[in-house]
Amino acid sequence: MQYSDLLNTHTKEKWERIGTHRRSGVAVPLFSVYSTISVGIGEIPDIKFLIKWCKKTGMSILQLLPMNDLGNDFAPYNAISSFALEPMYLSICKLKEVNLAPFKKEIRELKKLYSCGNERINYGIKKEKIDLLWKIYKRTYTNHINKFEKFKSENSYWLRDYALYKIIKEKSGDKNWEEWETGFKNKEEDFLKNIEKENSERKIFFYWIQWQLYEQLKLVKKYAQQKEVLLLGDLPFLVSRDSADVWANKNYFKPYLTSGAPPDMYFAMGQKWGMPPYHWEEIEKDNYIYIKERLKFAENFYDMFRIDHFVGLFRVWTIENNTPEDQAGLVGNFDPQDKQSWEKNGKKIINVMIQNSKMLPCAEDLGTVPQCSYKTLEEYGIPGMDVQRWVKEKNNYYEFINPGNYRINSVSTISTHDSSTLIDWWYNEAGTIDEKLFKRLCFEKGIDETKYNQIENALFNTMNSNSGRLFWKKEFKNLHMVLDVLGLNIEKAYEIIELYLDSYNEKKIFWKYIRMGSNFNNKISTEFIKKALIKVNQTSCIFSIQLLQEWLLFDESFLRKNEEMCYRINFPGIVDDKNWTAVLPFSLEELLELKINNIIKSINQSCNRE
Repeated sequence: MQYSDLLNTHTKEKWERIGTHRRSGVAVPLFSVYSTISVGIGEIPDIKFLIKWCKKTGMSILQLLPMNDLGNDFAPYNAISSFALEPMYLSICKLKEVNLAPFKKEIRELKKLYSCGNERINYGIKKEKIDLLWKIYKRTYTNHINKFEKFKSENSYWLRDYALYKIIKEKSGDKNWEEWETGFKNKEEDFLKNIEKENSERKIFFYWIQWQLYEQLKLVKKYAQQKEVLLLGDLPFLVSRDSADVWANKNYFKPYLTSGAPPDMYFAMGQKWGMPPYHWEEIEKDNYIYIKERLKFAENFYDMFRIDHFVGLFRVWTIENNTPEDQAGLVGNFDPQDKQSWEKNGKKIINVMIQNSKMLPCAEDLGTVPQCSYKTLEEYGIPGMDVQRWVKEKNNYYEFINPGNYRINSVSTISTHDSSTLIDWWYNEAGTIDEKLFKRLCFEKGIDETKYNQIENALFNTMNSNSGRLFWKKEFKNLHMVLDVLGLNIEKAYEIIELYLDSYNEKKIFWKYIRMGSNFNNKISTEFIKKALIKVNQTSCIFSIQLLQEWLLFDESFLRKNEEMCYRINFPGIVDDKNWTAVLPFSLEELLELKINNIIKSINQSCNRE
């Protein structure tokens, strides 16, 4: 493996700092874990348990999903600030420079009321924590705390705007900033000074919360350094339309548009996210100070940072705000539309990032990826992402590629926070195609509704098809049989044939790929999990990072729980109580004592990862 070639790229200094050797890691949303001392939700000091677990299982990367202050949908990638940390992750018991004695009873009652270990997070804990923190703050003398004063000074770029945004939101009954009184909406300084004067104590309170979060997360980084575990922070590419960032820097965004993704084989209707795209020309006019300050703050906590929706640095799929929701991302345009400018645009932003931070950038380069993205990642030595189930090559059918043919500058993984888990994929998606996509493609080929229904019944096992996924009937063993049913030639049916070649017999192909033997069995076992994880760790990718849920499937009881309850983190395009709420069924203390930890360590060692 020529990992030393990474030292000949634009990120040379970053690689020299962390080393160019094979690493294994785990990705975790903090809300999904908890310790016996957590109050309502996983808290920042709990991350130390995860670091200990990494050491115990032979890993050296801990990836944390976004830790930013969340809006009312509690979606980490739709945060209300790209700077401020989420208050509910603050450990009240670990506050600095306070006397907790008068509040011990209230802390115990809060812990009892919002007990951890339930299947889903109760996000009511956020308001309760902030209310209790306000009481503690009112009894706390914050003047002349040198570290607090230094924090305020070093973070003046964003801190005042964030605190005022929070105050005005409270005063307006949580209205979107676009519905505020004109003076506040337009950020007129006279209005801001008045509300700042009237709410000076509340303003410092929000400063204080952010300082406490900052101190706790910095301690975690120090602990990780002592344990030689690298922290990988997930920095959302976009920010909520109703956020302190957009309100305070309106010229940096295009509010008349929403970002999203065009249709692809995984999302037939595309995606409409709701967050406004950046106005990069305006950000450039200010010498990219907005980007530089974000990285400067994140560097306090992380050794590496993940650029969510990396391909958006080149161009973003944009949708008019008034586009009907049922159209999702079907109708839109890339911004900018000129393909010739994409590579230049992306490199300009990436140069700013690598020149203004010691952290190594990592890229989430999934979805509809322009060719310039792969070229740029290789040139810059930035790891992309290779998802096991999607990395294929075309023979007679699409087959999973040899582990040695994965990209060196990449992170190999079984699943992502936006995808199904391995179990969910195997039982509900492997060997299927998306019904909406198939239907849309048929209609585009001139097939009417009546004919379509006949085709669907002929090609697919509708008894086994569910959740919008269509299972191919076994008898359609070659594409000519499919073409006969469609009544189309191969040129006209090209996209449908690609779907067929990618998915038909997919389960048996994967079974053979991970070397499960000749006796194909549709049932997942711990042996199946082990072989899939060994395969993904054998790849030539310099990093292999798996969701905590995937690593834990070695545990028989957890495996069976997964078959009963979905531990998937997020379903893109769907807003419901299953998104961003799943909690693992045991504490972090119990995690450290699991018998499977030695098995996980042996896999990392056998795959020459640390």
